[in-house]
Amino acid sequence: MKKIAILGSTGSIGTQALEVINNNKDKFDLEVLTANENADLLIEQSIKYLPNSIVIANDKKYEYVSEALKKYPVKVFSGYNSISQIVELDNIDIVLTALVGFSGLIPTIKAIESGKHIALANKETLVVAGDIINKLAQKHKINIIPVDSEHSAIFQCLVGEKPNSVEKVYLTASGGPFRGKDLKYLQKVTKKDALNHPNWNMGNKVTIDSATMMNKGFEAIEAKWLFGLAPDQISVIIHPQSIIHSIVQFVDGSMKAQMGVPDMKIPIQYALSFPERLKSSFSRIDFAKCTNLTFEQPDLNIFRNLALSIEALKKGGNLPCIMNASNEIAVEAFLNEKISFLKMPDIIEKAMVKINYIRNPTLEDYIETDKQTRIYTSSLI
Repeated sequence: MKKIAILGSTGSIGTQALEVINNNKDKFDLEVLTANENADLLIEQSIKYLPNSIVIANDKKYEYVSEALKKYPVKVFSGYNSISQIVELDNIDIVLTALVGFSGLIPTIKAIESGKHIALANKETLVVAGDIINKLAQKHKINIIPVDSEHSAIFQCLVGEKPNSVEKVYLTASGGPFRGKDLKYLQKVTKKDALNHPNWNMGNKVTIDSATMMNKGFEAIEAKWLFGLAPDQISVIIHPQSIIHSIVQFVDGSMKAQMGVPDMKIPIQYALSFPERLKSSFSRIDFAKCTNLTFEQPDLNIFRNLALSIEALKKGGNLPCIMNASNEIAVEAFLNEKISFLKMPDIIEKAMVKINYIRNPTLEDYIETDKQTRIYTSSLI
């Protein structure tokens, strides 16, 4: 029995992970759930799944959650710091980090330092501080298994292969709701338009990142750290059908691709069960219906966030941290209808120019960079 902690259990990844665990009760034991604001869903999950402990990050909601669960054998804690502390418990084997944004960094570090294997769905952790995370993972001899469908695909393609046999990886992207659109069209898009993803069901923040293709830029940076790749070994290609999740090209010219229906429960289950593959009832590809798989190059003039991400990937240092922090503020502003869709890359680019660049940042540098970038970006909005 693998004992699981889910950080961010009320989000899209967290809720699907609970389905996977519930369908494999003989394999997984749920120990910890955490949520930021969604107290009602956390209460509902706690009653249904009876974890050992839970954390509601918002201190103001502690009494409400605690009162609702007083009849159940569930320990209740509150505060963001409690998330970092609870992952250190001895009764946890794997921590699924499904927190959104920079908030996932410190809990992931604490989990690694306490010897917990990581199922990583919080790509921003590696985007912001991949060098630090990799060093800690090597020091504490823990595995980081990717949950993102693209990185899970690459990971699966590399099982049994030698690292130096990889020539290139191709991260596939659906193109989101605005594939093929021009700047004139994008000037008028609304929040509702941007949240209407054609293939995937995700949280609001990730869906907007997908619409701007910032998400794919994050994934390119994440791939650098996960698989030890140079920037010129990573390419992004548009694949509207979302059937091929990524491709690895080897030095002999051969290629491996991992395929499947666009369902996040598949990579979640793989990450939790690795190295075992568990039988599932998930949907299968029907090749009688799936007869047209296409590929195209992304337009970097339209998807400027992807171009900014490539710049951050190549330059490194704290530039990806600056980009991430500015993007979090910009996306929040767009979702609150304070800025337009096209204003987001303008703001992010200004932050990447304005905030002080550090080639070899420490953890303290990353934290200060994140803080200063959020202050500056908020002033622009």
